[in-house]
Amino acid sequence: LIYDSFAQYLVTEKGYDKDLLNLTPESLDFCSKGLVFDLEDGNFLKLAEDGTVLRASHGTKSLTSEEILETYGRREWKHFSAVSGMLSRSAKHYLYDNYFDLPGALLCARIVDSLDRHDKQKKYDFWKDMVAAIQHNYKISAFKENCGTYFPEVKNDPEKYLQRCPESVKKWLKQLKNAGKILLLITSSHSDYCRLLCEHILGHDFEEFFDIVITNALKPGFFSHTPNQRPFRTLENDEEQEALLSLDKPGWYSQGNAIHLYELLKKMTGKLDPKVVYFGDSMHSDIFPARHYSNWETVFILEELLGDKVMVPVETESEPLEKKGKYEGHLPKVPCSVSEQWGSFFVDSLPGLGNAEETLVSTWSCKCISTYSTIAIPSLEAIADLPLDYRFTRFSSNNSATAGYYPSPPRALLSHEESVPMK
Repeated sequence: LIYDSFAQYLVTEKGYDKDLLNLTPESLDFCSKGLVFDLEDGNFLKLAEDGTVLRASHGTKSLTSEEILETYGRREWKHFSAVSGMLSRSAKHYLYDNYFDLPGALLCARIVDSLDRHDKQKKYDFWKDMVAAIQHNYKISAFKENCGTYFPEVKNDPEKYLQRCPESVKKWLKQLKNAGKILLLITSSHSDYCRLLCEHILGHDFEEFFDIVITNALKPGFFSHTPNQRPFRTLENDEEQEALLSLDKPGWYSQGNAIHLYELLKKMTGKLDPKVVYFGDSMHSDIFPARHYSNWETVFILEELLGDKVMVPVETESEPLEKKGKYEGHLPKVPCSVSEQWGSFFVDSLPGLGNAEETLVSTWSCKCISTYSTIAIPSLEAIADLPLDYRFTRFSSNNSATAGYYPSPPRALLSHEESVPMK
């Protein structure tokens, strides 16, 4: 659906090749988290922790080891310092680090293929059209106006796109609240879409799970901006109202900043230094900024940990058979399964010359996990049944690079760690 919402706009509004509308489930193998798109060259890159290029493609077509060495050499990619500083939005490159963005990577790759077929180009300037497609489908008024392809379709058939929250996770949220924890929901989605999702996933009483709900949070800016750059606003009928000078009480708010939120948490807990544990699934929007700007504990929800083993998600096991088969006919493989084209999210071998022995190295995405997350888990379900005082082993400089993965590190990383003496 996300792919279609962008492709429809580009074909109907911007005159791109109609062939972009034909999507085969197999082609979704191209979508792999952690890819960086070089906007000028039309190349996608998978980076090692030191910034060298491990794999690359031009459009959807993989480059050979020789081509990679010829183009990029064995040195740090030219924009690596910007990407590794998490400045992933620039005129030169774009980092794909969450499933919501990811279908756009395949679309961009196919646009490069199409432009190459029609007129051989050295520089590509279609990114502005891609941004327009994102704007059109996801602008703050799109849900209300039934604009674009995405929101009308989800509203029309939420069951097709949304999984209900497992009972174990609801029970866990209630336990946390009963234990006196303050529960926050912080999302960059606007309030109307957030409500649709939460009602469907958690039920109509979803607001009872949370003390504070913040929508249109515009992360990572929520963490990096100052209160006067990004004040909180109240909402009336999903319309943002005047800016607030401070946050005085729990409730539902829009936009905002982590500094004012933390002041409210101090007031609510009566503590000078309340501890915040923040769960998120985007390194760029959630984990890095929450750790870097707010020094919060961070739990990275990393579905690639599921792709590591053949696991059946718990909730599908109990589903009635007739529901199970509803969409199976044309379902692509699950996003977290390992991409044939891009290989493991965690490790990869350096492109070797001739008969040179392969060297396994950690990917840059993997390095970010141990640097910015306190722990990494495959889903909330994985921890929902644990006692609230369970002590997790953290990632930290004095632990091994695999310490913080719960319930277990990815296999690819374990075999890598066994073969490489840790410094």
